[in-house]
Amino acid sequence: MRPLLAEPGCTVGPDVQLRTLAEVIDHLGAGGQTGIIDGTEIRVRHPAAGRKGRNKIISGKNKQNAVKSMVVTDSEGRVLWCSPASPASCADITHTRQLGLVKLLADGPAVEILADAGYQGLGAQTDGRVVTPPHRKFEKDASDWYEEMHERQRKAHSSRRIRVEHGIAHLKNRRLPPATSAAAST
Repeated sequence: MRPLLAEPGCTVGPDVQLRTLAEVIDHLGAGGQTGIIDGTEIRVRHPAAGRKGRNKIISGKNKQNAVKSMVVTDSEGRVLWCSPASPASCADITHTRQLGLVKLLADGPAVEILADAGYQGLGAQTDGRVVTPPHRKFEKDASDWYEEMHERQRKAHSSRRIRVEHGIAHLKNRRLPPATSAAAST
């Protein structure tokens, strides 16, 4: 038998446990920290025929049955919050809006949130608090200096937000400790 988690949430310090997205934004704002967000999909079995909402879990991105969660980490890659699973047919930006991140950033403390290109447009809705990779201006025969500048900016952004990928990998590869002999005998 595996032990159950005592309480949902993420413990970030003595007497500090983050349970909601609002608490995470307040925590990041109070510490002047940068947050990093990303969506992740988890493969699931296809629901039985005739079940309501059966097609909602089909991911348009990966063309497989999946559910989606949004993960928020700090700049060190420590997972601060993971959203409840929702159908994967929803885009990352839509899922973020449904979770209320835009409202929390507009009404809450000044927090910088790094995101990937799937969140393009949130910066304008949050007064620049969500930072996405630079848009590429598609020019015919763009000069070499322009291409080099764009590539440097894209790599700098990517290197700042790679920690969320590490946090997601940690979540997906996490293994619960084996049951103790006392717990197994009950």
